[in-house]
Amino acid sequence: MAQRNMTCDVLVIGGGINGAGIARDAAGRGLSVVLCEKDDLASHTSSASTKLIHGGLRYLEYYEFNLVRKALIEREVLLRSAPHIMWPLRFVMPHAKGQRPAWMIRAGLFMYDHLAHRDLLPGSRGINLKTHAAGKPLKPEFARGFEYSDGWVNDARLVVLNAVDAAEKGAVILTRTLCEKAIRKDGRWQAALRTAGGEQLQVSARCMVNATGPWAAHFLQTATPQTSGKTLRLIKGSHIIVKRLFDHPYAYIFQHPDGRIVFAIPYEEDFTLIGTTDIDYHGDIDRVAIDSDEIAYLCQLSSQYFEKEITPSEVVWSYSGVRPLVEDEAADAAAVTRDYRFELDAQDAPLLTVFGGKITTFRKLAEEAVDLIAPALSNRHGTWTAKACLPGGDIHGPRPQNRSVREFDKFVQNLQQKYAWLPPALMARYARAYGTRARAMLDGRRVLADMGEELAPGLFAVEVNYLIHREWATCAADILWRRSKLGLHLPPNTAEKLDAWLAGQQENTLLARA
Repeated sequence: MAQRNMTCDVLVIGGGINGAGIARDAAGRGLSVVLCEKDDLASHTSSASTKLIHGGLRYLEYYEFNLVRKALIEREVLLRSAPHIMWPLRFVMPHAKGQRPAWMIRAGLFMYDHLAHRDLLPGSRGINLKTHAAGKPLKPEFARGFEYSDGWVNDARLVVLNAVDAAEKGAVILTRTLCEKAIRKDGRWQAALRTAGGEQLQVSARCMVNATGPWAAHFLQTATPQTSGKTLRLIKGSHIIVKRLFDHPYAYIFQHPDGRIVFAIPYEEDFTLIGTTDIDYHGDIDRVAIDSDEIAYLCQLSSQYFEKEITPSEVVWSYSGVRPLVEDEAADAAAVTRDYRFELDAQDAPLLTVFGGKITTFRKLAEEAVDLIAPALSNRHGTWTAKACLPGGDIHGPRPQNRSVREFDKFVQNLQQKYAWLPPALMARYARAYGTRARAMLDGRRVLADMGEELAPGLFAVEVNYLIHREWATCAADILWRRSKLGLHLPPNTAEKLDAWLAGQQENTLLARA
């Protein structure tokens, strides 16, 4: 098998949110970019978040004011850029005896409201849980509480859409491609890549970015001649999914006596998402999974608040991820900073390593990362992502607008009217997943028969082919659990059937080429 050779300005290692964001930013500045990811996009940490675009209310008590302010600013920037996969969410915090005094919570919420300018999100307020809709599922002893705003995000789709935008601006996205070795030679990085099928690729890059998340230090040690002075602290966060616990649109934030908090969030219409844990992790990063103690902890804490007791037997799905946090002096895993750090080795061929970060600040991180490497690449293009929509988010034109967030339901209704031959619930799902790109997926189709084979209830061949050809999906897990969460809704044998169909499609393609 012949070896393929590629050249680029920037080689990005890692297809999580930071790597995809950096690839997008760099490609938009006119730099040639190659991104390689050893698995699927968003396979690990970036699809295992609590799925919030938030400032991080609890970080205020650790005096992380700069981080919170930066995240609060980004919260509305992101909501405007992708209103299909992000939207505002109101949180309810029940107040119980023995917790922080009410005046302290009010002070914290006042600061949260005013650390950054808000256009889209209403401020906080005290509420009477005896009359508020969110009080009904709670135990009767919770009589008062607080309500405040943050945002929700489809985290895995956020990664994919950044990669899509990067590719449309010229970047080459290589999934299931491992960077085995990278050395400096003649003022460039010479990187040896290997695909899952065994194909060897050689990439010659003027600059390399290590955005491998939890693998950042490991990558430096095993694939490059570099070492790092920074230490990562790996923190495992786990979540459980249970059948829907309440009918209203609010989310909850519950406080634990030890200072930790747990969210209970409306999820995928039929479910409630509960998380997260914060524990130090020392195991295999490629095989992170929830354990029985974490499940028991999340069930127990939630049951302290909800009238209905939640037991481990009611968990229908769970997921875990490892957050790569920059090591500091904090003894408590929950107190370790979520801010990010860069390490720039500015030799002939620069190497930038990204440490830490959180999903809310990915765009700012990417912008600052490209700012650091641009001078060495003689690139003077200004920053641009704060004023640009992500693919599908251009509901009212190419520039982000508040009305795209506020009027998203009207956008859905318009699509449902235009494609009245599709079931309204299916069109609503397409609108949320693909935004304006739903029109491209449905282009030329006039009746349900034009959608191709229905591979599972509500999953047609046209969507699967779109995900394969436009979003790098290759298997059922990519489609059912990362590009969507249809795996929660469809029969258990759907993945097996879908993989068989995909294998058949691939075989037919090979026969056609023969």
